[in-house]
Amino acid sequence: MPYKAVLFDLDGTLLDTLEDLADSTNAALAELGIPGHPLEAYKQLVGDGLENLLRRALRQEPLDEALLARGIELTRREYAGRWAEKSKPYPGIPDLLDKLSHQGIPMAVFSNKPDEFTRLCVTQLLSGWHFEAVQGATPELPRKPDPRGALAIASQMGIAPGEILYLGDTNTDMQTAVAAGMFPVGALWGFRTADELLASGAVALVKTPTEVLDWI
Repeated sequence: MPYKAVLFDLDGTLLDTLEDLADSTNAALAELGIPGHPLEAYKQLVGDGLENLLRRALRQEPLDEALLARGIELTRREYAGRWAEKSKPYPGIPDLLDKLSHQGIPMAVFSNKPDEFTRLCVTQLLSGWHFEAVQGATPELPRKPDPRGALAIASQMGIAPGEILYLGDTNTDMQTAVAAGMFPVGALWGFRTADELLASGAVALVKTPTEVLDWI
């Protein structure tokens, strides 16, 4: 069926943010006297919010909660100073957004990135396009894969969840789409593998952004 709106994940889907996230976290770890991680490792570390990123990056079992809190504080500080140094839209994303906009297809963004950084990224790195809603992680809103944020965005757009295509690049995104009753499409240019996306509920996979237009 043709879908009437698109709900996007942000990191790994619309924007390639991995280097800025890795650089920020590694700088925070260095300040704590903890070895950092190679860039490729961050494809598995990110995706479930800042707290979970630090839980994975700190490599501690059991985890010192005071150290975790300090790691989160330092990473947030580092990211605030470098979030736009290397981050940019993936190839093909501007073309996809142009075509969706030209067709009058409503678009929205839902991320587990802290809300202030989600809005900064969209406002400054995706400034050429209009999004009906932009929602990042807040203390009041459960993180993905809880579907409540996605369902609230559907309600805000006035479009039934079953008429929304959800494009994301991680297991968390596919689980969110399934739980919300949206059409789950996995982005293969992002952070995770085709096998992970399919195992988590992806109904379709796309190798390039404009392939999304086949369902619109």
